[in-house]
Amino acid sequence: MHLFEPSKPIYVRAQLVWTAAWAFCTAVGLYLRPDAHGHGTHQQLGLPPCPSVLLFDRPCPGCGLTTSWTNFLHGHIIEAFRCHPLGVPMYLGFSAIALLSLYGNFKGLRLLLDSRKFNLGFVTFVTIFFVFGFARMALVTGFAGTEKEKAFRSWANQTAKTQSQQSTTH
Repeated sequence: MHLFEPSKPIYVRAQLVWTAAWAFCTAVGLYLRPDAHGHGTHQQLGLPPCPSVLLFDRPCPGCGLTTSWTNFLHGHIIEAFRCHPLGVPMYLGFSAIALLSLYGNFKGLRLLLDSRKFNLGFVTFVTIFFVFGFARMALVTGFAGTEKEKAFRSWANQTAKTQSQQSTTH
């Protein structure tokens, strides 16, 4: 199986986007502290809690990925798999592509990410990711763990009760 091919310098340099994205994600993962709830680490970046957790108290297919990567980068391998079983393989695949892209850049070769085998592997992984994610979403309840999530769920439940009481009194 051929991983590389000679190519125009612009295409060889363009693959450095993979390496830059990987370096950025790795640096952010090293900067963050893994959330003890197994998800919600992304909130340290000022991002909101997952809407699926807030609205339905269930994990979305991607819930726990940031926490999984962060745990993995901090050496907590078992916890990384607990947060999201596909997080570690996803990070390792991302790392492999980024490092192979960097190697190809130094050798003046383009990494063949448009091959039939790569595309089949990618589609297979994405399918597994979403099947697992939607199965977990359907089966797992009581996922809200962080204080922000619990506060929102409490507020949403109280609002629903108030609206229900108002509609029955009118």
